[in-house]
Amino acid sequence: MTRHLVLFTIYTAAGLALLIGLGVWQLQRLHWKEGIIAQIEARVHAPPVTLKEALAESRAGKDISYLRVTTEGRFDHGKERYLYAVTDEGVGWHVITPLTTQDGEVVLIDRGVVPDAFRDPATRSQGEVEGTVTITGLARQPEIQGHFTPDNEPGQNRWFWRDLDGLTRSMFPGSQPEVAPFVIEAEPSDVPGGWPRGGATRLDIPNNHLQYAITWFLLAFCLLIIYVVYVRSRMRPPATPVAGHGSDR
Repeated sequence: MTRHLVLFTIYTAAGLALLIGLGVWQLQRLHWKEGIIAQIEARVHAPPVTLKEALAESRAGKDISYLRVTTEGRFDHGKERYLYAVTDEGVGWHVITPLTTQDGEVVLIDRGVVPDAFRDPATRSQGEVEGTVTITGLARQPEIQGHFTPDNEPGQNRWFWRDLDGLTRSMFPGSQPEVAPFVIEAEPSDVPGGWPRGGATRLDIPNNHLQYAITWFLLAFCLLIIYVVYVRSRMRPPATPVAGHGSDR
C-alpha cells in the first residue's frame, strides 16, 4: 500500500469516527429530549401545586419548569409590563403583572397575550380585574438573552426576553420585595372583555435529533463507500496491453 493510500485511510478512519460519534451523540440527545417532553407532558396535565410548594421546590434547587401552580392574590395592574410576542394575528404582547398573595408572597404572572392594538390597558379596562383572583398556570424559569434577541427597553416598557431581575427592578424601583424566582404563565380563563388571553405557553418542543442522527450516519456510510471505491480503483492491477495481429506482406 502506497504512502498516499495510507494517509487516505487514516483520514477516512478519522472522518468515520467523527461522523459516527456525532450520530451517537444525536441519539443521546434524542433520549434526553424525549425525557424532557415526557416530563412536560406529565406536568401540564397534573393537578396543580400551591405557590408555597412550588417556591419550596425552587429554593431547594429543583427544576420546576412547566410545573402547574395555583395561587390567589391581588394584581397590581399599574405595574404591568409588556413582553414582545408574535401571534397568529400578528405582533402582540405578553402582559406580565405582579400578584401579591394574602401571605405577602409576590409572584409575576404572565396573564396572556394581547394584540398590539390592546397594549394600552385603557383599551381593555374590563380585563383589569380588581379584588382577589385565583390564577393557575405553568411555572417558567427566567430566560437568557439570545445572540439575536434585542436588548430590553425598560424605559419604554418594551421587553424582548424574560429578564426576571430586570422586570422586578422596573416594577419595584428602590426597595424591592422578595419575588418568586419564576413566572407563572396563566392558563386560559374567562377574563372580562377577553384580554389578556391566557394559555400562551408554547408546548411544541422541537425534537429533530433522530433526523440529525440519520444524517450523520448516512454521511458516514457515503464516506465509507467513497473509500472502498477509491481503494479498489487504486489496488486494481493495470490492464495488460493486447498484442496486435498484423499480417506480413
